[in-house]
Amino acid sequence: MKNENIPELWEWAEYYCPWCYVAAVRLQKIMPEYQGRVKLCQRAFPLEVYGGGPPDRKELELEIWLAALQEPEAVFKPFKEDWPSTTLPAFEGAWCAFQQDELRGHDFDLRIRRAFFAEGRNIGKRTVILELAHEAGLDMDHFTRLFNSSEARTAVLEEGRLGKEIYKVHGTPTVMLANGKKLRHPLAYPNIENGKTLSVGKLPCCGEGCYEATRALFEQAFKYEQTVISQELK
Repeated sequence: MKNENIPELWEWAEYYCPWCYVAAVRLQKIMPEYQGRVKLCQRAFPLEVYGGGPPDRKELELEIWLAALQEPEAVFKPFKEDWPSTTLPAFEGAWCAFQQDELRGHDFDLRIRRAFFAEGRNIGKRTVILELAHEAGLDMDHFTRLFNSSEARTAVLEEGRLGKEIYKVHGTPTVMLANGKKLRHPLAYPNIENGKTLSVGKLPCCGEGCYEATRALFEQAFKYEQTVISQELK
C-alpha cells in the first residue's frame, strides 16, 4: 500500500465509530489541498474482529451527541430500529469502491458513514451497500462481481490483521504515518462507565477550528517523506 513517490497518511477506522466519521469528514475536507503531495489512505480495522466486538447501540447513543458538537459537518440523527449486527459488508463495499477509483473510494467511504449516522440505514445489510453503490454511480457490474466474491472480505480481514499485529492499532480512529508513527487527531472523548457519561476530555478545537490541526497531519506526512529523501541522498 505504500507509494514510493507520494507520502501517505493512514487512518485506521471502523464504520460504526462516530469519531471515525468526524475524522473522515475533516480529513477529506483537507485532502484536496494535498493532491499529488500526500495520499490519504483509509485502512480497515473492523472492531468486531480485532477490537471490542460488534456495534453497541447504547454506547454509541452516549457518544454521538458529543461527536456532533465537535464537528457540525458530520451530521448525526437518532438511530432507527434496524440496527447493524456487523459492519463487515460496509468494509467490503468500501474496498470494492476503492478498486474502481481512489476519489470514488473516498466518496463512498464517507457515503457509508453518512448513511449510518445521518440516515439511519443498516450498513450491515449487503442490500443497503449495493443501494449506496448504485446511488454513488459506481460501475455496478465491477462492484457486484468483487462484492460477491471472497476477495473483498479477505482483503479487509488481512488489513485489520496488519493493523493489530504489525502497527499495534488498538482502537479507532488511529491516524499514523506510513512508518507506523501514530499522530493525534484533535478529539475529546467521553469517559463512559456503566452506561453513563462520567466526564469528557478537554475539547482541543471545534468544527472549522480543527481544520488547521487536521492540515498539520498532512504536513507531518509530507515533511516525514522529505526527511527520508534527504537522508537517502546524503
